[in-house]
Amino acid sequence: MALKALVLSLKFRLTLVSVAALGLGIALNSVSLVGRADRDLLRAQQLREIEQSVRSAAVLARRVADYQAALQHAGAGLDRAVLGEPRRLQDYLEGQRVLRGMFSSVFFADAGGRVQVLIDEQGVHLPEMQIDDRAYFRRALSLGQAVVSEPLRSRDLGQPVVVFVELIRRNGQVQGVLAGSLRLDGKALTADLVDSVRSSDASLAITDTQGRVLAASDSRLLLGTLDKDSLHFDAALRAWRGQGAPLDPGGMQFAQPGQMVSAAGVPGPGWVVWRSLPEEVLLRPLHRARQQALIGALALMAALAVLLWMLFAWLLAPLARLSDRARTLFDGQRQDLGWPADGSEIGELARVLRHVSAERARLESVNGEVLNKLVSVLSSAPIGIAFTRRGKFELVSAEFCRLIGRSERELLGQSTRIIYAEPDRDYAALGQRVIEAFQTGQPYLGEWQMARADGSPFWAELRGRPVLASDSQAGTIWTVSDVSAQVDERETLAWSATHDLLTGLSNRRTFLHRLEQMFSHRADEGAAQLIVIDLDRFKPINDQAGHAAGDAMLKLVAAAISACVRAGDLVVRTGGDEFAVLLAPCQHPAALRIAETICIAITGIALSWNRHSLRVGASLGVAALSPLTPSVGAWLAAADEACYAAKAEGRGIVRSADRPMLHRVGRPTAEPPLTTVLADPEGAAT
Repeated sequence: MALKALVLSLKFRLTLVSVAALGLGIALNSVSLVGRADRDLLRAQQLREIEQSVRSAAVLARRVADYQAALQHAGAGLDRAVLGEPRRLQDYLEGQRVLRGMFSSVFFADAGGRVQVLIDEQGVHLPEMQIDDRAYFRRALSLGQAVVSEPLRSRDLGQPVVVFVELIRRNGQVQGVLAGSLRLDGKALTADLVDSVRSSDASLAITDTQGRVLAASDSRLLLGTLDKDSLHFDAALRAWRGQGAPLDPGGMQFAQPGQMVSAAGVPGPGWVVWRSLPEEVLLRPLHRARQQALIGALALMAALAVLLWMLFAWLLAPLARLSDRARTLFDGQRQDLGWPADGSEIGELARVLRHVSAERARLESVNGEVLNKLVSVLSSAPIGIAFTRRGKFELVSAEFCRLIGRSERELLGQSTRIIYAEPDRDYAALGQRVIEAFQTGQPYLGEWQMARADGSPFWAELRGRPVLASDSQAGTIWTVSDVSAQVDERETLAWSATHDLLTGLSNRRTFLHRLEQMFSHRADEGAAQLIVIDLDRFKPINDQAGHAAGDAMLKLVAAAISACVRAGDLVVRTGGDEFAVLLAPCQHPAALRIAETICIAITGIALSWNRHSLRVGASLGVAALSPLTPSVGAWLAAADEACYAAKAEGRGIVRSADRPMLHRVGRPTAEPPLTTVLADPEGAAT
């Protein structure tokens, strides 16, 4: 009777119904949520996989463009004179240090496919090797443009490589090809992309349009075909070929049993980046969590059954005791206690608790969504983003970590000083400028040199804005972009504006500016002297030996003049075969001695060119800047007139504008022959 009474009791039936309803609800909800979670997880991961493929393809496209640009830049310097002399060609390629550092080997082959010079890690070779049977060589000639080869084995080292080919044309005729090879088992082109997946369960492969493998996480596939990997890519490869082998850089998705396969085309070389991730690996944690959740749910239901039994017994207890027990709903674990919806104080309390619990869940959900959005923004932002407060990093984006070369864990909580190339100097200077900008209500914008974790510097553009303009302690949001290329370009343009591109000397614009400065401050800077130099017998060199010989001679003359003066003196190429030297401070007798030294140095130059020894002379005029000099033009005119007088009176002469005497230097004034035929059969000057 006691058992029957227990079974028929309201407490037992309420407990049984509540537990059954709870179990059914948990089961239905779990089935629905798990199925949705599986689908959402696979869908989200597929999008991430496509994004990874697109990103990897973009990285490869940029690298291929960089390699082709390097070859194009080097090929621009291969004129007919260099191509016509194997020794000069060898010297030229040996001087291309950037190109040699980028490629495993660099070589030049003529239009017939004969390799004339090859430079690799072991040095310079003059191989007896033909490449006219190589498909990439024939393709470059037929298309008349730069190409990238299919994956192949190099003939010199036997290593798997790809070859970047630049076609060399001069006057509309193909002279040959300049090519660089990259080892596929090296680290220059794809190793970082392959290494990025080796620590995971994903698979990666890079192929050409024929499915030949350039790189893969499974090294056994190298130089093979991708359809041999039946587990990860064979069905996807067949589907891709069935669609006409498209090269979509925006990403592609293909069906593969048990795998998520994505691909993206690499514009230019016609490569494809393939990624594969087993669905089972992705869903394994979810399935494990589902089993653990099921065990936990059963344990929870058992515990709740006991709790409900006790709770229904407590319904007759005083309201204060029931209220104290109800507070356990907020101990961090949500518990549906099945409060009765009646009009009593207990029902009112149940409604209040349900409302509070729902509001709390809603707020947690909103906070979770906001946090997920923020993490997504930081992960996908194309520029570096950082949040700092009190001089320390509190939040950094993935791109910021890449720019600095440090992981998020290495940056968070660390002082912002660690990212500057000169922290002791730049940190304080930047802080003062930021304060000044924020005080005026403006964001901060500036360029600073920063340092990566390996110590390599780069120029960055910083943009900063306070989180709260009214509270300086709320922190600052920064965006960081790498502007090293723009800074280098500005510096190059600034140098080119003040220097002669052929000789590297200052140009006429700088010369005139310096003359004006010297004239304006002549009372402060002491004596100043101007030497004007006009080369003798330079025109026959250009006419008979060619402008290349003339340029070479001008460079030697520039070097000879620079070697005769002090580091602080200004040496200028004013145009053509005319030069000038500004000496300050310097007395006139010393200037005459320097001019004589320059004349002797120029006279002693012998340029070996095509089995001839080319020589020039020089006529020099020297003028002093005195308090009586009326203008810069008068000073310059005096030096020019002295130079013209020296040339008129026999050349090889130094003439002073202040004295009628001539300072004859060097060889006799009789004209020497333009060239001296070389007697040495090996081409050494005699």
